[in-house]
Amino acid sequence: MNQVKTALTIAGTDPSGGAGIQADLKTFQEREVYGMSVITSVVAQNTTGVEAIEHLPIDFIEKQLHSIFSDIYPDALKSGMIATIEMMELLADTLKDKRIPFVIDPVMVAKSGDTLMEEKSRRVIRESLVPLATVVTPNIPETEILVDFKVESYESMKKAAKVIVHELGSKAVVIKGGHLNGAATDVLYDGKEFFDFTAERTNTKHTHGTGCTFSAAITAELAKGKTMEEAVGISKQFITDAIQYSLELGKGNGPTNHWGYRLKGVPSYEKGE
Repeated sequence: MNQVKTALTIAGTDPSGGAGIQADLKTFQEREVYGMSVITSVVAQNTTGVEAIEHLPIDFIEKQLHSIFSDIYPDALKSGMIATIEMMELLADTLKDKRIPFVIDPVMVAKSGDTLMEEKSRRVIRESLVPLATVVTPNIPETEILVDFKVESYESMKKAAKVIVHELGSKAVVIKGGHLNGAATDVLYDGKEFFDFTAERTNTKHTHGTGCTFSAAITAELAKGKTMEEAVGISKQFITDAIQYSLELGKGNGPTNHWGYRLKGVPSYEKGE
């Protein structure tokens, strides 16, 4: 038996289980990699929104990182909610000499519209972390913050992708098109070529944690040695199924279904019917 691949998530929590660290670990498990986590912030949130945020002391985050890298070295890692400048600087310093795939999900605004990142930190992420990234996975609002111009069309997505790679320094970027009209098309740019990944929209409000889940799936596939195009393609299908079979839980935007892909074509008794 080959040694299991490992993936690390560095992010904030979601006690309702739909996003953040909890969503990442669920995704790692479904994609068959061994998941590990470093918690940056503890968030009181649910499907209706964010109630409170407490950031962990920077020295404790550093100790978590040391515990991981000194024992079980990850095959790939992702960052989610990195809310303060000190956190970004610590992560950048930790990763600057490491040659492993690094996926940035630039978590800045919750699905409910709540701000999750200090405004000054939004600028620093472009300078300290994006240049270290193997791939960045922003949605449209996050892309606009990164590139400082409006993204309102497919062509402007491609323009923004070039800025993130050639000016900000990421090796690749996947701009998620879910906020635009029409089919849900994500654009991957690897510095040379563009690749489009399109799926039909599912009419549901239950999309809590989609960004975390999508980026975690990419991280898992990169940990297993997939190419960037392969990793994004697999992850696009994974998140599409998670949305199609989303869980109608909570009073707000319910979570996606991390085992949704297994509900296609399985016997009805496995669906609990």
